[in-house]
Amino acid sequence: MAETILNEREGRVAILTINRPDKLNALNEQVRTDLLAALAEIEHDAGVGVVVLTGAGEKSFIAGADIGEFAGRSPFDQREAMKSPRIFDVMSSFPKPVIAMINGFCLGGGCELSASCDLRIASDKARFGQPEINLGLIPGGGGTQRLPRLIGLGQTLRLVLTGDMIGAAEAKEIGLVEMVVPHEELRAKTLELAGKMASKSPLTLRVAKEAVRASWKLPIEDGISYERDLFCLCFSTEDKKEGVEAFLEKRPPQWKGR
Repeated sequence: MAETILNEREGRVAILTINRPDKLNALNEQVRTDLLAALAEIEHDAGVGVVVLTGAGEKSFIAGADIGEFAGRSPFDQREAMKSPRIFDVMSSFPKPVIAMINGFCLGGGCELSASCDLRIASDKARFGQPEINLGLIPGGGGTQRLPRLIGLGQTLRLVLTGDMIGAAEAKEIGLVEMVVPHEELRAKTLELAGKMASKSPLTLRVAKEAVRASWKLPIEDGISYERDLFCLCFSTEDKKEGVEAFLEKRPPQWKGR
């Protein structure tokens, strides 16, 4: 795993770095496998509250799939390569918050993986796009499904049907990223936000993420009912008791994750 994925800790934040800078951090089979393994380890690590995903080097977050793997593949070969669990789906359903720290090119599978994360913070030098159409392909990592939920149908069609790249400012304007910061401040700003999240109750973070994610899948009436059930479930936790007592006693809470 050390060859393709670097795994660091900053307090309760895990930083996963795709380490193929010579290939602009393109997603090949080894990277996907190792990233799945890293996430599986973090999921059960009580010392990690938030995950940050980024790419090594100054040029690229993830510049897409490793196109060299496509050559000579039959439809059956490709179907086998795309069998579950897929990194895009695992990232989207990961129980802990995941922030994409986008330091450069965020194209194709990289853009799709960022869309699978919970939040996206981009360097002002970052570039975004879904260029698969230039290869006679369409997005295959959820781009045609997750992007419309982030940026709308029209903007998704513009990116998918033209293959054009857009800059960080435009990506923020259309809702593809939540924050754009100067390139030299990217790590500090991202870790500041991640650290703030990681300071909250880990149990409540998980429940809050689950409630918000459900809005993508449920009709509004069912979503409101689900939110109510999760809100009431929080009343059974030690962290709710601690949070309320700490507020009333005007002191910082000491979360137990229970």
